[in-house]
Amino acid sequence: MAGNPLAALNRARLAWRRWRRTRPFWAAIWTALGGLVILFLPLAPLGQLLHVGIGGISGMAGGAILMALALLMLVLPGQRYTAGVIAVIVGVASFPLTNLGGFFVGMFLAILGGSMAVGWMPQKPSGRRRLFGRRPAAGGAGGTGGEDEADGPDGVDAAVVAVRTAVAREAVEGGAVG
Repeated sequence: MAGNPLAALNRARLAWRRWRRTRPFWAAIWTALGGLVILFLPLAPLGQLLHVGIGGISGMAGGAILMALALLMLVLPGQRYTAGVIAVIVGVASFPLTNLGGFFVGMFLAILGGSMAVGWMPQKPSGRRRLFGRRPAAGGAGGTGGEDEADGPDGVDAAVVAVRTAVAREAVEGGAVG
């Protein structure tokens, strides 16, 4: 046997979870569902679609645009603001242009997904914060290096971190804290 199938399944689940958290996943899902509702409600045979007119054609165009925007949110999460704003605009425009925006359901889902995309922020790395903001030197004790090693956490200069650490140690050793 190549390995434990449960371990492989667990690795795949964790990889999916990691990928999903780096994108506005739920915003894309709601936007795509709104696009599906708006797209498929006016679908009918071509003879009936020609009688429906602008409502059927704009419904298909609006639904296709929303589904393309949902895909854009997943593939290019950096473009989430643009895609989210356009999704909200298309969702609101579907109200007068299609059959009440997919009977309000498609319009609501498109607005929900677009607003979630605008408000989504990438997850920050889950690193542990050290006491007093210190971290070990990259090159061992007294690590020498370039500009990257001179900066402490959050871009604070290493000298500032050293002064903060010395002040905190002095306060603890001197009995001021305690």
